[in-house]
Amino acid sequence: MKILVTGGLGYIGSHTVVELQSAGFDVVIIDNLSNSKIEVLDKITQITGIKPGYFNFDLSNKTACEEFFSNNNNIDGIIHFAAYKAVGESVNKPLMYYRNNLESLMNIMDNMNIHNIANLVFSSSCTVYGQPDVLPVTEQAPRKQAESPYGNTKKMAEDIIQDTVYSSDLKAIALRYFNPVGAHPTALIGELPLGVPNNLMPFITQTAAGIREQLSVFGEDYDTADGTAIRDYIHVVDLAKAHIIAVKRLVEKNNKLDYEIFNIGTGNGYSVLEVVKSFERVTNTKLNYKIVGRREGDIEKVWANTDFANNELGWKAEKDIDEMTASAWKFQLALK
Repeated sequence: MKILVTGGLGYIGSHTVVELQSAGFDVVIIDNLSNSKIEVLDKITQITGIKPGYFNFDLSNKTACEEFFSNNNNIDGIIHFAAYKAVGESVNKPLMYYRNNLESLMNIMDNMNIHNIANLVFSSSCTVYGQPDVLPVTEQAPRKQAESPYGNTKKMAEDIIQDTVYSSDLKAIALRYFNPVGAHPTALIGELPLGVPNNLMPFITQTAAGIREQLSVFGEDYDTADGTAIRDYIHVVDLAKAHIIAVKRLVEKNNKLDYEIFNIGTGNGYSVLEVVKSFERVTNTKLNYKIVGRREGDIEKVWANTDFANNELGWKAEKDIDEMTASAWKFQLALK
């Protein structure tokens, strides 16, 4: 079985490629290196002993997309990660996010229809829930007005996929995942954003390593135990394994519906300061951080009810917060 992974040299994509290859899939990657490095291709090869196929182009380029699929139409399934993903940046550059995240998806789905590629696993997000009325949040919770253009692109993408599935022969699974952190146990791949990190964990590790002067904690007046925002952090390897189960479910035709949605998290919420304390504890490193004002687009607290994914997919997150922070630090140290 050949699986196309878009954004396969990115953080979650690269870990998923490793798990796919380990499970015996033939993998081809499309990545335009807008937030990744070509060196990751060699790291994947080093881990698995198999070099995946690789193509460098922008999926929002309709002509390039058509050319790729015309020459590579023996694909059994697609896992679609490729998208811009920074909440704060999306608030400042909304058109860039709408154009990139939605055009790329529509180009892919056009070509899936043309070339009879039936199976799509989509990288969705808990941002579609906004601030849920009830926690932990289930897949049946109403999707709220998005707090950011990034979140809105995920919400709109889900609608595009659902409408397309119902009007064609396509089958799709949307994985709404929470906050991936950590790194591969080899420390060869991990979260390495280009430029200043937008996510908490790489900012923590880069601050501890002296690359960043100080970590900013956004807000201390949230309605939480310590006043800082709460998220459901999940180890990236656990998350990657959920994608392998999802794509197998589709290609083996074990899906119950043509379009399915699953929450992928741990079911536990940790505040920003709890993550900081975990990092300090497992690394014996004191972090330089300061409390600053809230960041536009952020919600107060969210964590998953994962019962449906646990029971229906037979998948469950295994690694705890200390394993997440420890692996992230191991990866940071290996970069030196």
